[in-house]
Amino acid sequence: MKTEYEIIDEIRRKRPLIHCITNYVTANDVANMILAAGGSPVMADGAKEAADVTSICSGLVLNMGTLKEETIPAMIDAGNMAAAQGHPIVFDPVGAGASGFRTAACRRVFEEVPVSLVRGNVSEIKALAGMGNLGSTQGVDVSGKDRVTEENLEENITFAKEFAKKYGIMVLMTGSIDIISDGEKTFLVRNGTPMMARITGAGCMLDGLAAVFLAASPYKKDLFAVVLAAAAEGYCGEKAEQKVRKMGAGTASFRTYLIDSVSLLDDKELKEGMNIEVC
Repeated sequence: MKTEYEIIDEIRRKRPLIHCITNYVTANDVANMILAAGGSPVMADGAKEAADVTSICSGLVLNMGTLKEETIPAMIDAGNMAAAQGHPIVFDPVGAGASGFRTAACRRVFEEVPVSLVRGNVSEIKALAGMGNLGSTQGVDVSGKDRVTEENLEENITFAKEFAKKYGIMVLMTGSIDIISDGEKTFLVRNGTPMMARITGAGCMLDGLAAVFLAASPYKKDLFAVVLAAAAEGYCGEKAEQKVRKMGAGTASFRTYLIDSVSLLDDKELKEGMNIEVC
């Protein structure tokens, strides 16, 4: 990579293949987001082929959204294959805390797979850390008391740092302000728009973006690649909102223009448009 800002060129040069074991609600959008960024997606969740498919890929997404019992061993097999090859693994504990089964399944995958990055909202990550009570999430959404605000920002930064440091991983805690940490370095990303919460899959699409950004990086644990992925989606969300407001369009158009904006994004525009802070 020529500079830390030229990761999009690197993605489009390498076209990393990303294996996504994700949920059926958002699988199409995740695939299209990876394609828009310049990568290539494959979705295979069968237990008999998950590890084989992972073996030919450069990164892995494990998303717990539409959870089935038979998917858990497939995720574990794929995760261990990716780890053996030194490939990045993005884990999204969707809805952790919403049910006992879901919370236990999320913790099992997290404990048995050496994930690189956990991407989730505050409620989900607290549940993963054993801090949330049953029903602590609002379905797959963050609970009202866990929403990141300027008033509780320092508290959430501390939690993200401690979580990352305890498990020796990177964490991307998403909300109105994204918090990204590896326990040593921490960044805030202030790009984004409330419209992203009005479509299904903005977080799942970010899973795919983070995986493809990490797969294109020459480093196994590149925190700044995760920062750039979060900034890229947030900035493209801002552009998409401007377009739909101008057209008088709504949320379905917003989703399309979000993916469009990522497909047209380059490193120069990302550098100029990202709004990040170092903690």
